[in-house]
Amino acid sequence: MIRARGLRKSFGDFEAVRGIDIDVRRGESFGFLGPNGAGKSSTMRMVAAVSPPSAGELRILGLDPVTDGPAIRARLGVCPQEDTLDSELTVFDNLYVYGRYFGIPRADVRNRAEELLHFVQLGDKARSKVEDLSGGMKRRLTIARSLINNPDVLLLDEPTTGLDPQARHLLWDKLFRLKQQGVTLVLTTHYMDEAEQLCDRLVVMDRGEIVAEGSPLDLIARFSSREVAELRFGVGQHEGLAERVADLGQRVEVLPDRLLVYSDDGEAVVTQVHQRGLLPSAVLVRRSTLEDVFLRLTGRTLVD
Repeated sequence: MIRARGLRKSFGDFEAVRGIDIDVRRGESFGFLGPNGAGKSSTMRMVAAVSPPSAGELRILGLDPVTDGPAIRARLGVCPQEDTLDSELTVFDNLYVYGRYFGIPRADVRNRAEELLHFVQLGDKARSKVEDLSGGMKRRLTIARSLINNPDVLLLDEPTTGLDPQARHLLWDKLFRLKQQGVTLVLTTHYMDEAEQLCDRLVVMDRGEIVAEGSPLDLIARFSSREVAELRFGVGQHEGLAERVADLGQRVEVLPDRLLVYSDDGEAVVTQVHQRGLLPSAVLVRRSTLEDVFLRLTGRTLVD
């Protein structure tokens, strides 16, 4: 559905995307992860056929976005990070008017709008004004609007930012159902649990390059351990204690407020820590997550 080879995007002397290769298969959910400034948004805008590549090869649905932009955009659904709904229109009219932009006949777009409002559980809000909706409802309406043209590929930029847990899980369910219906999903997200839930495959980007690619489970297996033991000691003690537990795991990470010991058996690590006479003030044993992978590959330092 999407194929890129050596894809680059420059803004003057600044190169935002530095020669990446991408393959997105039909019917899968593909994710872009990365810190701010990693090149995710620039890549998504090229995939959406609204920003031309500076170099490299890009094909979307087998078409060239430079010469076939309108044909590509007609088959894409785009859910932007910020809701761009028309607050002066009703919920139903937001879908109806948007559908007419695609040239969909009036009767067809009316039926499609009703189907989508039912799908995102907003049927009872059809005549309400957008300004009366909660944040989660607005997000669901934005996704419904992006589906009005029956897209082959749905692009989602930070789809659940700012939503409460209940709204996030409801949205995850709707996206999972779309994938089951054959819609190809391409998303960016800052939520690692969201990436684990939604993505069949993903790439981790940093400074315009792809630093890792695979399924969430594959990436965890390659770049982390099965479990992590988090050990909290007194302020300023963690650096000095790291050497005393270094042999207990595959890797030890020193943070200002705790030690992270990566191993296949976190409970065994804790037992051996106590046997060595070390008494952490707090202990947590958890499974490794995509966040551990993300931070290892991109670092813990904030990027402005």
